[in-house]
Formats: sequence, C-alpha cells, structure tokens
Amino acid sequence: MPDLSLRALNRTLLARQHLIEPAPLTPAALIEQLVAVQGQEPNWPYLGLRNRLRRFERADLAAALAAGEVVRSTTLRRTVHLTTAADFRWLRPTLHELIAGAVRLAYYRTELDGIDHAALAAAGRELLGDRLLTRRELGTALAERFPERHVRRLAEAVEVMVPLVHGPECGEWGRWRNRYVTVGLAEARLGPLAPAPEPETLVRRYLAAFGPATVADAQAWSGATRLAPVFAALRPELRVLRDTDGRELFDLPEAVLADPDTPVPVRFLPAFDNAVLGYRDRRRIVSETDRRRTAAEASAGVPVYLVDGFVHGRWSLAGSTLRVEPWYPIGNSDDAAVREEAERTLKFLIPNGEGAISIVC
Repeated sequence: MPDLSLRALNRTLLARQHLIEPAPLTPAALIEQLVAVQGQEPNWPYLGLRNRLRRFERADLAAALAAGEVVRSTTLRRTVHLTTAADFRWLRPTLHELIAGAVRLAYYRTELDGIDHAALAAAGRELLGDRLLTRRELGTALAERFPERHVRRLAEAVEVMVPLVHGPECGEWGRWRNRYVTVGLAEARLGPLAPAPEPETLVRRYLAAFGPATVADAQAWSGATRLAPVFAALRPELRVLRDTDGRELFDLPEAVLADPDTPVPVRFLPAFDNAVLGYRDRRRIVSETDRRRTAAEASAGVPVYLVDGFVHGRWSLAGSTLRVEPWYPIGNSDDAAVREEAERTLKFLIPNGEGAISIVC
C-alpha cells in the first residue's frame, strides 16, 4: 500500500468520527464508538453530538445522563469527559496513575503538605458513602478532619485520588459553568470497576475511532505514558502503515481507510472537539500554523469550523450573534455552505430566539 496522504488521513478521521455521514445511533452508542467526549463545559458535547448523529435532541443526552448510561467524570488527559458507564469501569482504572498523579502538581502540593494521601482518600470515601455531595460540601466536611486547609482543594484532591462521577445534572444543557458540581463514588453508582488497568483495550479503542495513528498520538489523546510497549505487544495483530513523512502509523486490520477525494460538508465544531484533540500531530485536520493561532487559548477551548475537512477559521457566540472569523478567503462555492451551516448551528444553540450571523472579513 502506498504512503497515506494527508487528505487520506483527514477523510479517514472524519469518517470514523461520523463528521461526513451522521450516524443512526443513540448518544450513548456514539459516545461508546468515540470512547469519550470532552465535556469540560457542559454545553459543548451537545453540539459535538448534533454534528455526528442523524437525529439528535438535547433531551436525548440529558436522558442518557439521568439514566446512568452516560457518566461525566475526569478521564482522558486528566480532564472532564463523558463516557458510557460500561467504558468508565475500565477506562478510569486504566488512567488511574495519570489522574491520581495530579496531587504532585504545585496546585495541590502546598495544601496537601503533611497530609497522608491515603488517609485523605479514605476520609473522602467515608464521607461520600452512597451520596452525591457538592465539592464545597465534601471539602467542608474534609476540613473538619484536616483543618486549616483549602476546602475546595481537599475535595478536588479526593476527586483525583478516588474514582468519582458527577451528578447527572452537571451535564445538563445550559450549565456553561461548573460552580456547583456534585460528586459521588463511582463504585457506589456504577458497580465494581475493572480490577487492573487495560492499556490494550485503550489502544484498540483509540485506533478504532482515530486510527491510523502513532504511539505519540495515542499518548497525547489519552494523557497516558509508556504506551510504546503496549503497541509493540499488539503489533502482530495491527496493520502497520506509513504517512508521507515516513512515520509508522498503526491501525486495526479490519478498519476502513477513506477515499481521499470524499466530499465533506462544512462543520462547526465545539471547543475541545475529539477530532481536533485526538493527536499529537494534528495536521490531518488543522495546519501547524493555524494550531499555533489559538495555542495560548487552548485551556479555554476554541470552537473552529471546517471547510473541505480542514480547520478554516474560528467561531464564537456573543449573545445571539454567531461570529465567524475565517483565516482564509471563503470562495464563492463555499460561502453559501458556511453561511448555511452557521445558521443551522445558531438555531441549535438558540432554538427559541432570533440570532444573527456575522462573518468577519
């Protein structure tokens, strides 16, 4: 097989992410295919699913959260994601070392100095029991046992050391901010978690949704380290390809590679979208020059839109105005498509209000 071109990788990514042809799936089934959907800001997953599902109403995701099919918690890259309950049971133990390692960061270190981490984790488990508590409630209770410490920091430390999930209301539409997040013990709400990490499962599931990809890509997506030996062990059952730079790319043997000439629609992606954050080398969807445009804002997330499958510019919502900021000229053939998709996106974000589209020239 010849080396895979950038366009072949782009189309394959978009196809596996259901950004070319929306899928006839439920929200939970789609999230399962993607492994996890970044949910740091509660509203963004709704737009991500709207782009990928043939039929989707905001109430569909809220119902999946309320039923416990989908859970919200800290997983990939030590950030908040939505996963199915079934996937959380193996994913959280697989990423435990990464997530629990946060207590060594300066953000926690000063407040936890002198505290036995195991004792703090045990206290958190005891106080939560089978209840949901806000972070403030949990932190206040912990502060009675560990006085003169930052209340919120105590609660957050327990949240990274102990597998917790958020209350389903935390993922409801309209909650742009996470001021009142509730947390509960994952095992109390979901049942037993996997007894050991499953890095092989992590790699296989990543490749199904994002392959072909490098070891470095998988590590950047997950936040996990030391995946090279896992890829090496799996190598006999993987397909090994190369890109035009000669880099080795791994994929599942049965996975389909898309035709590089496949036409793709304009898409307005939410901040933190899987398709953009799935790799260390993101050139298959955004050029390095364009990635650097927003690198300083990465922690806040930057919504972007795609033309011909690649990031063409950014967009934002200010009140009821959707502002489109192209980084390249919009040709006549694409102008109508960009405007039409901007209108559809605005209607989804503000379904009962009047809005406007502003394209910055």
